[in-house]
Amino acid sequence: MTDDRTAQTLRSIAPYLADWAAFQADYHGMPGLQLAVGRRGEVFVDLAWGKADLETGEELTSDHLFRVASHSKTFTTVLVMQLVERGELRLDDTVGALVPELAGSAAAAITVRELLGHQGGLIRDSSDGDFWQHQRPFLDREQVLECVRTEGIVFEPNEHFKYTNIGYSLLGIIIEQVTGTTYDEVARAAVIEPLRLTRTGTELDPARAAEYAAGHTGRIAHGDARRVIPHVDTRAMAAATGWYSTALDMVRYGATHVLGDTTLLTDQSKRLVQREESTLTVRGRELGRYGVGIELGKVGDRELVGHSGGYPGHITRTWIDPVDGLVVSALTNAVDGIATQIAGGVIQIINLALAAADEVAASGLAGTGGTPVPPVPADAPFGRFANLWGVVDVVDLGGIVHTINPRSPQPVEVAQRFLLADGRLAQESVAGFGTVGEPVQVERDADGAIVAVRLGAMTAWPVEEFRARVLDR
Repeated sequence: MTDDRTAQTLRSIAPYLADWAAFQADYHGMPGLQLAVGRRGEVFVDLAWGKADLETGEELTSDHLFRVASHSKTFTTVLVMQLVERGELRLDDTVGALVPELAGSAAAAITVRELLGHQGGLIRDSSDGDFWQHQRPFLDREQVLECVRTEGIVFEPNEHFKYTNIGYSLLGIIIEQVTGTTYDEVARAAVIEPLRLTRTGTELDPARAAEYAAGHTGRIAHGDARRVIPHVDTRAMAAATGWYSTALDMVRYGATHVLGDTTLLTDQSKRLVQREESTLTVRGRELGRYGVGIELGKVGDRELVGHSGGYPGHITRTWIDPVDGLVVSALTNAVDGIATQIAGGVIQIINLALAAADEVAASGLAGTGGTPVPPVPADAPFGRFANLWGVVDVVDLGGIVHTINPRSPQPVEVAQRFLLADGRLAQESVAGFGTVGEPVQVERDADGAIVAVRLGAMTAWPVEEFRARVLDR
């Protein structure tokens, strides 16, 4: 697909991406959601939905700050790789050589690369990680070092992938040792200021307290009330989990991980970071993949890099396509947030639309041998409809009419196509358990507004009409 067609398609579906994501957040009871979608310098979606604080009723905006938690690890990786590029640090340098307090300890032989890839075997959060539920403060520098010395080693290096916040806290200490300055000062000079990320930082900033979206508790039962969780300083663990940002700033930052953008790192460094270092497989089931300081994923055929983040009250996810340039960031402000589900679903819808746009473009080319795709009817019944059995969206994705159940977290698994057949709009003639191949019937009023649709066997109405007919009677 050409860049022009990709951009045109993303622009055309941007309103639906925002609408679908907002529906998901609402349906799953999220307090608030920020979503940003960008590609190669253009921002297509910048959504703020819901509440920044359920207790005060404050509306969420695109400027509210979220704690992006383990996204911090990708920032730390950038700082480390910049030092490597300048020859001030090597990936095979050892902890004992870099941090004098750890010389001679059991962790002394662990390398920088092993820390970046979670292959050092270090304990995840110390034996008392109740700072994650605010039962104690996050660890300071001396506590991190003491943890590494006395209880840090769980596995031998490279025995298993073992995710570790202690390991990344140690990387923050190493950055300070090598540069002779604070982690925050290094990050500001190396990332925040060059990218002009005015709403991004390494740690809780008391001067900006009013700008943070409140964190909220999760729900054990569906009807449980949520409570606000206060923000705290993550101290020496900032390199692992302290950063804050917005979805829009995360898209701008994520773009620097795309190949060809050398603002922060060379492509050589990015290829090393994004190379698969670990595949997590337990009893035959793959749990995930990780590179050298960044998470690896896949949605459809799209290979992605990025990270999730979990901080008390905020759950976040950013995915980056380092080849195509697409960046999607979803930030939620509850412990049970569905940021990964929303980011993944948005990418699925994008993939559906781009595949359809390619199909439409190819159908107009002579000699392709494919069946021409008929144009979208001007009177197609676009909108959201409901009946007793559910909700359905009728939307133009890439020049082909699709139906999607917005309740589903997997749009690609529930999407169906509507095409013109004998001059009438009908469900695509394919195998299926539903009403495939059957015509679409639309009822309109005298002004042409849709009163009802029959997408197969059952009538559905615009959502507010259905509420009035069934739910509110």
